Amino acid sequence: MKFIGIIPARYSSTRFPGKPLAVLGGKTVIQRVYEQASSVLEEAYVATDDERIFNAVEAFGGRAVMTRADHKSGTDRIEEAAEKIGTDADVIINIQGDEPFIQKSQIETLMQLFEITETQIGTLGKRFDTIDAALNPNSPKIVTDLQGFALYFSRSVIPFVRGQEQAVWLEKHPFLKHLGLYAYRREVLREVTRLPQSPLEIAESLEQLRWLENGFRIRVGITDVETVGIDTPEDLQRAEEFLKENF
Repeated sequence: MKFIGIIPARYSSTRFPGKPLAVLGGKTVIQRVYEQASSVLEEAYVATDDERIFNAVEAFGGRAVMTRADHKSGTDRIEEAAEKIGTDADVIINIQGDEPFIQKSQIETLMQLFEITETQIGTLGKRFDTIDAALNPNSPKIVTDLQGFALYFSRSVIPFVRGQEQAVWLEKHPFLKHLGLYAYRREVLREVTRLPQSPLEIAESLEQLRWLENGFRIRVGITDVETVGIDTPEDLQRAEEFLKENF
């Protein structure tokens, strides 16, 4: 089975314009993401709508693809890039362009999900460490069936543990945080990008609910590695500290 990674990267960002080109430990954020992906995958590409990012990727020896500027999601940008590349890959991994510390083990866990044919889309979950973290609506939650396929994603805490104080909920059930790393079978990526927004997606503002509502099967791999995303300049400062302490 052949896997490739595609990293969507936009220059425009309300909270942190130009963050793919922000410097972290002497390298741009996008270079660090690319190098982490390339340590596992034989092929990786950056999909961007900005010539500055495109040129920066080529300058450090990476592969980049120019895409349209009007995409509503990274998934749509990845589909256009896959078409332009003309890839024969069986599975395409969507690696977030603001995750410079994505780990080899996380990508490998995603790849292993496709060892069974029922997996159409793969993603990752990590157990919450505290109930306060689980209560945060900015951290989507996942519930799965007994085979590890997603039943639902929500910004609310799911499931509800009846008859127990919230303080002990994590002792009663493994509450899972959703990590925004995805992989799609090639034909499935093509199909999901043609779907209109769905009612649950609109309600929760979670794109993956569109796929569930349309009957696609999303298998969830479990990781114990936390992601360190960069959304703001303050996040970049924290990432610098994380880099010094861990690498």
